[in-house]
Amino acid sequence: MSLIETESIILKTYNLAEADKIVVFLSEDHGMIRGVAKGAKRLKSKFGSGLEPFSIVRITYKQKESVELVAIDKTEIVRSHFASASDPEFLARFSYLGDLLITFSPPHDPNNTLYRMVRSCLEAAAGIPGSLLGIGVYFELWLLRLSGYLPEWTRCAKCKRAFDDEETAKFGSNFYLYCADCSRPGESTAVDSRLRYLFASAQRLSPSEFAISTSADEAHLTTLSSLLKRVISQAAGKNIAMDGSVPSYTGLN
Repeated sequence: MSLIETESIILKTYNLAEADKIVVFLSEDHGMIRGVAKGAKRLKSKFGSGLEPFSIVRITYKQKESVELVAIDKTEIVRSHFASASDPEFLARFSYLGDLLITFSPPHDPNNTLYRMVRSCLEAAAGIPGSLLGIGVYFELWLLRLSGYLPEWTRCAKCKRAFDDEETAKFGSNFYLYCADCSRPGESTAVDSRLRYLFASAQRLSPSEFAISTSADEAHLTTLSSLLKRVISQAAGKNIAMDGSVPSYTGLN
């Protein structure tokens, strides 16, 4: 049995028996982990508030070979987002994003870039008022990119011609873009230059920079998020709500 200590982000907890909890967390060094925190439901638990959702913690756990659930020994809070998570909109948004993360992240598969992206998104959303929509779009796009599902949007998927700065493309059923000459009648969703600019800028800016620069562009952010959800739905094999409200994920365990 090995003893491991790593920085992690708490994503979810579930009640287990009378006093214990199952904890799902994304670790900096070891990927997505599920573990048991014994006695976590007791009033005088040694974990205190160290298992609150979206807290950044130093977590120590014991790992047995061939056993998926680790045994969580202790947690030390690095940064708490308890105040932010008490806001229903923040909680709903990041619960959805956390569910996506769990779906797309194989257990015990280290991905430091993914960890840094998630941590940066959390900190940006907590520190920048009104940034949840922009941060959500950024998160969705980068999750697709890091998972290998993000389509190319700089040129027509058929003729390979790069789009002009002011050109409007059509969103195809395969999630790629087509110019007016190559699009088919069923491809009716227009992707204008502003949408493509947001798509590109999210890939070169930090979460906070993206959220600040797009804060006045709610309509385009909402449209881009709905298009990304189509890609996510296909990749995950599960339906993503696209009603324009705070997104929710259906079908997750």
